[in-house]
Amino acid sequence: MTSVIEINNANIRPKYNNEEKTEKIFEANHAMAYNEFFESFLIENKPCIFEREATANWPSRRIWNVCNAPNFELLKKCFGDCKVPVANCNEKYFNSHHREDMFIESYINYWTEYRKSDYSNKLPLLYLKDWHCVKSHSNNAIYNVPKYFASDWLNEYYTAHQNLNDDYMFIYMGPKGSWTPFHVDVFTSYSWSANIVGRKRWLLFPPGQENHLRSKKGELPYNITSEELNNASKHKSLKCYDIIQESGQIIFVPSGWHHQVWNLEDTISINHNWLNGCNILNIWKSLKKALNAVIKEIRDIKSLDGWTMDCQRVLKADFGMNYFQFYEFLSFIAEKRLNSVINNVPIKSFKQWNLGRKHCLFDLRQIEIVLENFIEDSSEKEISSMLWKNNEAQLLENRIKSVINQYGTKCQK
Repeated sequence: MTSVIEINNANIRPKYNNEEKTEKIFEANHAMAYNEFFESFLIENKPCIFEREATANWPSRRIWNVCNAPNFELLKKCFGDCKVPVANCNEKYFNSHHREDMFIESYINYWTEYRKSDYSNKLPLLYLKDWHCVKSHSNNAIYNVPKYFASDWLNEYYTAHQNLNDDYMFIYMGPKGSWTPFHVDVFTSYSWSANIVGRKRWLLFPPGQENHLRSKKGELPYNITSEELNNASKHKSLKCYDIIQESGQIIFVPSGWHHQVWNLEDTISINHNWLNGCNILNIWKSLKKALNAVIKEIRDIKSLDGWTMDCQRVLKADFGMNYFQFYEFLSFIAEKRLNSVINNVPIKSFKQWNLGRKHCLFDLRQIEIVLENFIEDSSEKEISSMLWKNNEAQLLENRIKSVINQYGTKCQK
């Protein structure tokens, strides 16, 4: 059985980079209407944290937790033979942590020993990250995606493209003291993170604040609380949310917000990266900025054959997506919304939610804005012929405009 998620105003405009005051983060009620979350947090690009009742009925909350600690025996029994990426929080690798693959059984054996040693610094500090548990164990009931995060284009795309063998749905688990360095999420996407067991501390910085922390070379810090930064008093006057996330709570991290996270206790969390019509323009601007940086970086070999394609390869490696995949992604989402509006074909999300017609029209308006800029930028960079051969992007933009003109007025009545 599915429920419809709908918005009140298909013409509303997303906002980015709002000037935020340092204040207590808004605590959202798990019974909040979808449109209220949409307008107050997605459109405004503002963080919030949902009370623990939001996850009360998740199977993982009930069975992965024993006396407020991870249920190690159950996790080993269910997932012990899974190979997962594990980061060593004591070993820096560029601006992240060094990673190696481990079997979950071996990782839990380490974790158990680490707890028995009272978290001794004689043992490594290991953190299991980015485990695609849902993809590899799709038949296991673990959690339900809340309606607030159901308009998720990223995982909608990857779920429909099984050949890509990827998604942006992860489980993290690690002992007290494990942490994630200062960063912004992939594609400058949204993220949500739910604590199944344990507590976390978050430092969240609104977009633009991170620029005050850059070194003379333009590099961002690895650890926002390092002694070097504290001595320089670099971050003390910046706008920032300092948040303690309790067990069961879900935190919403807006698009483009840099953050650093620590596990204050032994912790398991479920995390999604996601994007939709509210931040797709922000994603596009980040992609365009990343390509401009690549062009600048390798402009000295521009005379070589295949340089333009090389730029796209480097962009894919650096950003995680290039212009080819971005257009494929955007057109996939657009076609589904067009089909829904014209033919009343439901858009089902996480097998539980359907997008309403105004929501689909809102999505199409945002895609139209991005497509127009995308077409213009591709023309200026003289790569249009490489991206499409028969003017497909312009034809898609025209179709979107026609549908908005035809059906948008009906939705307003």
